[in-house]
Amino acid sequence: MTITSPGQRADSVMFTEVMTMIRFPRSGPGRPRTRPGRVLADKAYSSRAIRVELRRRRIVAVIPERRDQRAHRARKGSAGGRPPAFDAESYKDRNTAERCINKLKQHRAVATRYDKRDYIYQGSLTVASIRTWLHDLTPRSPDSS
Repeated sequence: MTITSPGQRADSVMFTEVMTMIRFPRSGPGRPRTRPGRVLADKAYSSRAIRVELRRRRIVAVIPERRDQRAHRARKGSAGGRPPAFDAESYKDRNTAERCINKLKQHRAVATRYDKRDYIYQGSLTVASIRTWLHDLTPRSPDSS
């Protein structure tokens, strides 16, 4: 099951809903896991509420801090607290998701989202995913791209 937010709405607003829907199937018997080991996100997700939610669920947040948040903490001096932990090496893995989204947005119906109904947009997204997957499976000769 997927959820889609309106195009003009910030993605970070849907964060909690997305996190409650996560399911990782186990290799053996047992119910699926619902808690990832870490979350990689961009600066748009650097809010106190998101970090508190991740900490509450014991999930490592790999989210860079926004410049205005750093400046605000510095203005408060020692009362500003420590900066949140950030693993720059793990953050490099986030580009995989970004590349996937960029490939999907090569399809006009996905990028512009003309569809009024969510289920039709989800269908367009599924077709674009299948086309991208099939394109990546097809062997190409060295002279073509």
